[in-house]
Amino acid sequence: MSENHLLLNSLRSIARIGETTLVLAAAGIRYANQKPPTSLLVRETFEKLGATYIKLGQFIASSPSLFPREYVEEFQGCLDQTTPIPFSEIQALLIDEFDRPLTEIFSHIEQKPLASASIAQVHAATLVTGEDVVIKVQKPGVETILHTDLGFVHFATKLLERFVPKLKFASLAAIVNEIKIRMVREVDFIEEAQNILDFQHFLEKTNNTQVVVPKVYAKASTRRVLTMERFYGVSMTNIDAMKQYTKDPAQALITAMNTWFASLMLCKSFHADLHAGNLMLLTDGRVGFIDFGIVGQLKPEVWQASISFMQALQTTNYALMAENMVSMGMTHAKVDLKVLQSDIEKMFQTLLMADPQKIISGETGDLNTLLMDMVQVGERHGIRFPSDFALLMKQMLYFDRFMQVLTPHMDLFGDARLQLVADVEPVSKLIH
Repeated sequence: MSENHLLLNSLRSIARIGETTLVLAAAGIRYANQKPPTSLLVRETFEKLGATYIKLGQFIASSPSLFPREYVEEFQGCLDQTTPIPFSEIQALLIDEFDRPLTEIFSHIEQKPLASASIAQVHAATLVTGEDVVIKVQKPGVETILHTDLGFVHFATKLLERFVPKLKFASLAAIVNEIKIRMVREVDFIEEAQNILDFQHFLEKTNNTQVVVPKVYAKASTRRVLTMERFYGVSMTNIDAMKQYTKDPAQALITAMNTWFASLMLCKSFHADLHAGNLMLLTDGRVGFIDFGIVGQLKPEVWQASISFMQALQTTNYALMAENMVSMGMTHAKVDLKVLQSDIEKMFQTLLMADPQKIISGETGDLNTLLMDMVQVGERHGIRFPSDFALLMKQMLYFDRFMQVLTPHMDLFGDARLQLVADVEPVSKLIH
């Protein structure tokens, strides 16, 4: 890195610390004068602080075992859409990233972005070889801001641990470290490209021709620039638009879900952010998975236990639910299954006052509440769920929303068209 880059990064760090101080001061004044709910104030403050804090908010939203319920619920509305930066800045970064003129790589780049989020901006382009592509470009200074912010957060957690030793979240340092690992991975587009290639390999090995991921153009990609095949299609939450390209929108969703279920056991990682913006029905009728910046990893036995838990829910078998909750989580203590069973039963009675099976079929809209209540019950018995278990549950909530639009009467755990457990070769044979 040149001296100019080092100086620029140092100035960015100083400016960022000043900006953070001003935003936090404004939040403090607002709290003193207006007394808004603390969770709302924190969420809105995080959105003003941008990239790192938005990602931190999303981490909070997907970690009910680590944070209070009101914060988990509030941060589920944390928005990651930002004002686009000028194309001149994007162009300057592209020039800086490649060791040859851009005209030797791209014949055209659209100046108006397709999307702009906290970490990256996406532009449509055409390669000199004629292929239509999208370029995901990391925003200038994001990495510097990321490391500055994480340093600030780390300093704040040290102060909290010092002055509030009995703080409920005793593992603050571990939480910050987990956040750092995830964020650093998300700004490394080489790793995202590898996630796409791994998923492509999984599709090929399972002979899945109905789902596709974008081709990565490695020679037009770097750690801060990811060039991929451009997909043309519609969101899978727009049933009328989908009918232009398929006679059965519900079957397209089933195809997508079955592919994702299989990837839990047969792929190196699973797509952990398959929301409406990242799942498309293409114009040729295939389903497109895009944006592999956030992925998770889960032991097959944890997914098996999750399925068994939900199947036990179908038959209101609280004893079996208790056994599988222990299998899903991690604990070093001996769990009294009888007491856990009783607590689970009380949880459902409080939550539903009715048939718990309705929660699986989507009739109550309480799946999110169930998941958070389940985590809280597990905590009381010393059960700690794997960090990526929250990502798994978040994706299940996304699928629940897709189902409400495309097939509102489908029973997630009772429909024979859904294959929740893959019946193919073991993962060790598949990925090597």
